[in-house]
Amino acid sequence: MTTGRKRAAAIGGAALLVIGAAGGGAYAWQHHSTAAASTTSTTTLPTAEVIRTELVSRADEDGTLGFGPRRSVLAGASGRITWLPSAGAVLERGDRAYGVDGHGIGLFYGSTPFWRTLRHGMADGYDVLELERNLDALGYGDHITVDRTFTAATKRAVRKWQRAMGMARTGTLEPGDVVVQPGAVRVAEVRASLSGRAGGVVYSVTGTQRQVTADLSVSDAQTLARKGAAVEVTLPGGRKVRGTVSSIGTVAAADASSGSDTGNAKITVTVTLEASAVAALDGAPVTVAFASAVHENVLAVPINSLLAASDTTYSVEVVPDSGPVRSVPVRLGIFDGDNVEVTGALNAGDKVRVPQS
Repeated sequence: MTTGRKRAAAIGGAALLVIGAAGGGAYAWQHHSTAAASTTSTTTLPTAEVIRTELVSRADEDGTLGFGPRRSVLAGASGRITWLPSAGAVLERGDRAYGVDGHGIGLFYGSTPFWRTLRHGMADGYDVLELERNLDALGYGDHITVDRTFTAATKRAVRKWQRAMGMARTGTLEPGDVVVQPGAVRVAEVRASLSGRAGGVVYSVTGTQRQVTADLSVSDAQTLARKGAAVEVTLPGGRKVRGTVSSIGTVAAADASSGSDTGNAKITVTVTLEASAVAALDGAPVTVAFASAVHENVLAVPINSLLAASDTTYSVEVVPDSGPVRSVPVRLGIFDGDNVEVTGALNAGDKVRVPQS
């Protein structure tokens, strides 16, 4: 059983322990209450209503709040580094990724880095299409046709972009003139130094959206995690926010400390959050509550309304508007917060007795 599942089991166990701790006391209170019903005004008894609702049993797992996995940005240009973004900066298409010899190296969006010099008259290719898509998105595509052909119009558009970046207006694009990323990125850690020679890793980047990752055992990932499912994330300090399972890993990796023990293999589950919910946090340990069972349209009562009998069965005391209090045996279902699912001779709206706090 994982740590998270132990916590989940502890929720229900703790609730039953509270009931059981009363033991004979609760049993005696039950019988004393019944005996005294004829002399006690039912209107003075503390009560709670039986409700019909949806209950969710949750299993807690440890998670980490962050911006997702890091990837390295390599310097493709040669020269001396003259500008770098700061850690935490968000870079979008058209921004300077870094500076070399006084001019900017731009950020383009795409799935493939440029690998050859792009110039007028070259052979058609997907890289030309990727270049023209970016030029068009940045406002330099008024006279170009976005396709796989590098035309004279493409050359003119490249020259306009080069002028904006402070580069020589050659109309030719070298592979190191741009950094290609799938989309906007957030600078995680700057590795290069100003005035240093360009080469190697400039900095690492992540996605721009805060997310939570939780490493679940293979069995827990299969039973608890479902793409698109809602989860509850507890932040440092106890604040709870809603999240959504956005991805479930397909490769199980063993913990490095477990050696070849495949029984400890984990799958990474990613949860996305609303940016406003965690705007002040860049990273933190959190707890992710996955729904392990959902029971709809069930009757529920407060946990502390349960009375434990000596034969491990439970009952509640129903307090009518008039007449004696009656003891109703109930069977327990799942626990959700302060409530527990019950089945028995009860109806929604019935009032059950709860102890004085």
